[in-house]
Amino acid sequence: MSSQLGVDRPVGDGHFAAREAGVPLRHPDRFFIDGRWVAPLSASSFAIVDPATEELYYTVSLAGEADMSHAIAAARTAFDRTGWSLLEPAERAEWVHKLAEGLRRRADDAGLLWTRQVGVLHTMASAAMARVGATYDFYADLAADFEWQVRHSPMQGGFGVVVREAVGVVGAIVAWNTPASLIAYKVAPALVAGCTVVVKAPPEAPGEAYVLAEVAEEIGLPAGVLNVVTADRDASELLVTDPRVDKIAFTGSSAVGKRIASICGSRMARYTLELGGKSPAIIFDDYDLDAAAKSLAAAECTLNGQVCASLTRVIVGRDRHDEFAEALAGYFTAARIGDPFDSSAQIGPLAMERQRERVESYIQKGLAEGARLVGGGGRPKDFDRGFYIEPTVFAGVDNQSTIAQEEIFGPVLSVIPADSEQHAIELANQTVFGLNASVFTNDIDRAYHAARRIRSGTVGHNGFRSDPRMGVGGFKQSGFGREGNRDGLLPYLEPKSVILDEIPAGYGPLN
Repeated sequence: MSSQLGVDRPVGDGHFAAREAGVPLRHPDRFFIDGRWVAPLSASSFAIVDPATEELYYTVSLAGEADMSHAIAAARTAFDRTGWSLLEPAERAEWVHKLAEGLRRRADDAGLLWTRQVGVLHTMASAAMARVGATYDFYADLAADFEWQVRHSPMQGGFGVVVREAVGVVGAIVAWNTPASLIAYKVAPALVAGCTVVVKAPPEAPGEAYVLAEVAEEIGLPAGVLNVVTADRDASELLVTDPRVDKIAFTGSSAVGKRIASICGSRMARYTLELGGKSPAIIFDDYDLDAAAKSLAAAECTLNGQVCASLTRVIVGRDRHDEFAEALAGYFTAARIGDPFDSSAQIGPLAMERQRERVESYIQKGLAEGARLVGGGGRPKDFDRGFYIEPTVFAGVDNQSTIAQEEIFGPVLSVIPADSEQHAIELANQTVFGLNASVFTNDIDRAYHAARRIRSGTVGHNGFRSDPRMGVGGFKQSGFGREGNRDGLLPYLEPKSVILDEIPAGYGPLN
């Protein structure tokens, strides 16, 4: 089998030189609150370790309860006592466009931080960070066409209009694997809607949030509209429980999402949750096994397997199961493991030591529960440092086993045999998750009908496919609500029915 996975990357193109750059942040020891960089009221800090070298990269201050309260107060004041939420949507959109431009200028810095913090291949990080600004532009552009007000004719006569107004103060809590994009799909629609925001950056990867804060400072974004703090679990829970916060937008594990939902439900706060997954890929009997194996192996290398939407449960007909498992193992285990700054690498380290230990524990559970290891399963022999794990494939996996039901968040794939097409779809749906899925078949009608039967927020065709501009979110324990597209703006707005005796003076479509 080829070790290229269909991707050729040039060697010696300057990515290694980026490792020598310093930390491109001005104030990792401070928080961005009320338009200023303020010293923490807590003495706590967090050491960020480069996952490829196991060396200290930098240290960031951690917010305590007083720091978090300060950030919430700034956002509350900015919403209640300034004119931010009363600006015309087009005016707020201008600010969001400015953020987009600033982020494009800082794309190299954000890409460097992403790689050094969590081990993402620098080739991917550089390209992805250049596109983050487009999310801000998308929501800023949406402001011009969105129906902020819809006129009605009340049953009792007079003048009626449904207006959509900002929900209020938003707490945005993001995971460490892709923080820049996760922040974008929360902050951009929130600001366009007229909300103010407290971004809670993950301690493992706070840098991208700090870059956003530095851009906000540079463009003169009104004080308190955007606040950025880094916090661990205790201070983060204060953001969820504080009655001054009207909505929580969270991306992370389903376990934490359930906790957030219960807290928000107890005080009737709004929330959107983008949570975990255990996503199936079904390979029907008309599709080429080698092509499917190559596609799935390449996709699982993305973010070194640390993707909530990864297609980690591969369901294939029992009569073709062994042939496919060997083909998948051949491609996946041949992926070039390497330093994330090496342009020839196809998969890098896991983000941190505890993550590698988690993945290793799941590999042991797979073996203990009777799955057959056909590739990988250990630490690569040629790496004496770094949080590396071999790309791993299990065959003959019971769909009710631990490795088939729980999110591993690492490069571990399970091949599951099915007795028929109907059985394959049943297996795909036998999970508490429903984030992503894919159907491999040459028959487009067969693909469509199967997609309609799979309980998942996204279903792709012949590969890992996702389009945030169509919306991203999950069924069941994979989340609540959607991010991306017009649907991603709605959770930051509250509809209000206004019924008057007659048309007010100066009424217009945006007044």
